[in-house]
Amino acid sequence: MQIREFRYPDDYPQVQNLWDTMDKGVRLGRSDTPEEIQKKLARDPDLFLVAEEDGRVIGTVIGGFDGRRGLLYHLAVAASFRGRGVGSHLMDEVESRLRAKGCLRCYLMVLADNEEAIGYYEKHGWENMQHVFTYAKNLT
Repeated sequence: MQIREFRYPDDYPQVQNLWDTMDKGVRLGRSDTPEEIQKKLARDPDLFLVAEEDGRVIGTVIGGFDGRRGLLYHLAVAASFRGRGVGSHLMDEVESRLRAKGCLRCYLMVLADNEEAIGYYEKHGWENMQHVFTYAKNLT
């Protein structure tokens, strides 16, 4: 397995298929279209990572950094590769890259019913910020 940066457009079909086939945790939206992914890559292409084995994308993570805080999206590992450290390698690498950019704190969101992901993140040092509410607003 190797961790590398996402390559657009070559990786997009495999990555979208991985996200589409996730049994839970990844919900695709307007920000996951090819056009929106290209915008993401224009900002910080080094934070969109894939795990690959024998030419097949088996995992992804997308990091963002606004110059102050980091945010993680779409940590996904193909079902047949879970429990082998793929997610941990992806997280370690994206966290390392965020640290190198000067990021002091990073956030991620987990659906309340995704107990497997909640346990995974807590095991890896992430804290549930129960005192914070998440709000969203569509701007277009």
